[in-house]
Amino acid sequence: MRDDPAPPRNHSLFTRLSHAGRAGTHVHGFVNPGVSRGSTVLHPDVAHRSATRHKTLEQALVYGLDGTPTHWPLEDVVAEIEGGTRCQIVSTGLAAITTPLLAYLGAGEHVLMPDSVYGPTRQFCDHMLARMGVATTYYPPEIDAAGLSALIRPETRVLFLESPGSHTFEMQDVPALAAAAHARRVTVLLDNTWGIHFFQPFRHGVDVSIQALTKYVVGHSDVLLGGIVTASDSAWERVRRTALQLGQYASPDDCWLALRGVRTMAVRLERQMASGLEVARWFAGRAEVLAVLHPALPGAPGHDLWKRDFTGAPSLFGVVFRPEFSVAATHAMVEALELFGIGAYWGGYESLALPTTGFISRSAGTGDFGGPMVRFHVGLEDPADLIDDLERGFAVMRGFAG
Repeated sequence: MRDDPAPPRNHSLFTRLSHAGRAGTHVHGFVNPGVSRGSTVLHPDVAHRSATRHKTLEQALVYGLDGTPTHWPLEDVVAEIEGGTRCQIVSTGLAAITTPLLAYLGAGEHVLMPDSVYGPTRQFCDHMLARMGVATTYYPPEIDAAGLSALIRPETRVLFLESPGSHTFEMQDVPALAAAAHARRVTVLLDNTWGIHFFQPFRHGVDVSIQALTKYVVGHSDVLLGGIVTASDSAWERVRRTALQLGQYASPDDCWLALRGVRTMAVRLERQMASGLEVARWFAGRAEVLAVLHPALPGAPGHDLWKRDFTGAPSLFGVVFRPEFSVAATHAMVEALELFGIGAYWGGYESLALPTTGFISRSAGTGDFGGPMVRFHVGLEDPADLIDDLERGFAVMRGFAG
């Protein structure tokens, strides 16, 4: 129980992230919650343990798997960021995807997945869910409500959304698609890792929102963590029960690092959004570039939906190079960069460049984007230095003779 009331939600994100999940400003003691580690929970007598086992999911504390005073503040903060009622912390971002899918799907049922979905999500559907007898239909990410409704079957239980799409950044009309799903009593799950706090999922019809806390919440490229935020207590109970049955757990030390990271998240997001747009505009002005896949960039695919539904954008986007440049030439460009690492992560303080051509799976579309692609994440470096680095990389690409 907080000693001070929670900060009102009409305060800015900066203020809320400074105060959420803390004991209170008028409580004697350290500012940050401590790290509580433990597996065994002792009880004063057998009757107490028996009574505890029959309490609600929130109150029951009979083993470390139930969570600790380090987990609970982080869950409060993540729910605050997304505007949800409750949060369940799990071990990784992928676990934050698979846990609610398992909570809402069973043998003989059906899930709708965007064709642009994160690769490991597709693999989970094609292998684990398929072995369980769950059918998956991949739909074009730009589908409208009428087209989606035509794909819903009597056995459809889940509509999964990812907006923008992984690697290729297609925007989805989340409110319209969610309304179409709810009209047929289909639960709506959204991977909102890119949207983070810039997209408030529960104002747009989402039932369960998924976050790879590994990214911007942690912010320092050193922790794997996931969060599942729900629109209602009943949805949280369903997700939490599944997480407990799966043995899903996150290290208290990792939760503590995420709590520390979240205090500076708003500042990092603000800086990285500005830097990311500056670098994206530079790309858009280059003759070597066919398209910049950054929804917040005017003229980019999906910009109108982004402008309608989002309040900002993080620092991850894609670049499609002109077809006269080979995939090998773009690889040479990436390898020539000094300030951009080659890695699959994003959301940290460091800039990254990841070639994506040949690593994208599609089944509901051609998968032809006009030229070789590279995904860029802009960190906290000076954007002028990043652009100078890219200039050198472009010179290598232009001179490549593979």
